[in-house]
Amino acid sequence: MNAGDRVRVTRADVTNEGVLMPSSTEDHLVVKLDGGYNVGIAREGADVDVLETDVYDIEDAQSEGDGTSEIEFDDDLPTVSLISTGGTIASTVDYRTGAVTAQFDAEDVLRAVPDLAGRANYRGRVVANILSENMTTDVWVDLAEAVAEEIEAGADGVVVMHGTDTMQFSASAMSFMLDTPVPIVFTGSQRSADRPSSDNVMNAVCAVEAAKADAAEVMICMHASESDDACALHEGTRVRKNHTSRRDAFETVGAKPLGEVDYEAEEVTFRRDYAPRGEADLALHADLESEVELVKFTPGMDPAALDYLDGKDGVVIEGTGLGHVHTDLIPRFEELVEDGTVVAMTSQCLEGRVCDRVYDTGRDLLDAGVVEAGDTLPGTAKVKLMWALANVADPTGAMGRDLEGELTQRSVPWE
Repeated sequence: MNAGDRVRVTRADVTNEGVLMPSSTEDHLVVKLDGGYNVGIAREGADVDVLETDVYDIEDAQSEGDGTSEIEFDDDLPTVSLISTGGTIASTVDYRTGAVTAQFDAEDVLRAVPDLAGRANYRGRVVANILSENMTTDVWVDLAEAVAEEIEAGADGVVVMHGTDTMQFSASAMSFMLDTPVPIVFTGSQRSADRPSSDNVMNAVCAVEAAKADAAEVMICMHASESDDACALHEGTRVRKNHTSRRDAFETVGAKPLGEVDYEAEEVTFRRDYAPRGEADLALHADLESEVELVKFTPGMDPAALDYLDGKDGVVIEGTGLGHVHTDLIPRFEELVEDGTVVAMTSQCLEGRVCDRVYDTGRDLLDAGVVEAGDTLPGTAKVKLMWALANVADPTGAMGRDLEGELTQRSVPWE
């Protein structure tokens, strides 16, 4: 028997039938079941019947391709640029380790998601091929430059395929780094393409529809619910991943999503104001200051834990409630401010804004030079400060002003 053969494996009164796949060890068989899942079976004591040979071309399925794909151009369709950074939406199973790994470039995704055909003309581009936990500021710069080049080349919209773990950070970065006349839509998937419950097809299709729509915003497009009926469109600076594995893991904080895409009807609707297509001139502000840290305060924190902040250009504190830390830590942050570090306060609470004028601790923080960041999300605040330090004459003042929808002027009920 060889990888690619259809087999029936019986062991300990349990029978599994499917396609034999490569195994990372000689002691186990890996069988891909008809439902799409893989099962590992110990070879010892297993009876194997080969039902059919060479039903699955393993070599072709695992190859990285030749980097090309034939995509017909239609003058009546808009052009959407697909930019890949890696992540689960562009992943497959690594049969050496059994883990999910980033494998595909942007054009491979077109081959993997045939539902994208006929919706647009596509340009494929790879900026990185990494899992999103490996994202860096250097990749953000490369991504911003690539997006700008694609728009300059005539793209009517851009879809960025990205791992979900740090997607909210990258979407925030692009929001500050780019003035865009067209939609820039981030999408990914919570579950890899080899799983029957994968969300990659629907998310990719909805992202392309959003990239063809009228909102020239940086958005994240992911499942709106556990059902396969619609994707939510989240503003890039107001979104966070709130669940580790659900398909509807992403939520807009402090408001309802900017809009949604009906998967079956292929309709995009918006419920809040947005920047219309073509209104802004393309501009790239790609400089970032990397010496910025996000610090989460917790009770009992050792003040020595803050020593590594010496010499940083910026620090964002994730304080409790209205924006608090232990009183004994305030002199440490005052020292940082006196040494030239911009220190901004955010809250660990998912809703509401910081207000350091209510309690003595907050007033002491303000006296120490800490600036309030309103209801800016902590992760967004870090990205904003990285950008403001490199692009704004008064970064301290900028942290208290709304630049890209990240900070509402006052907290109001959801609309």
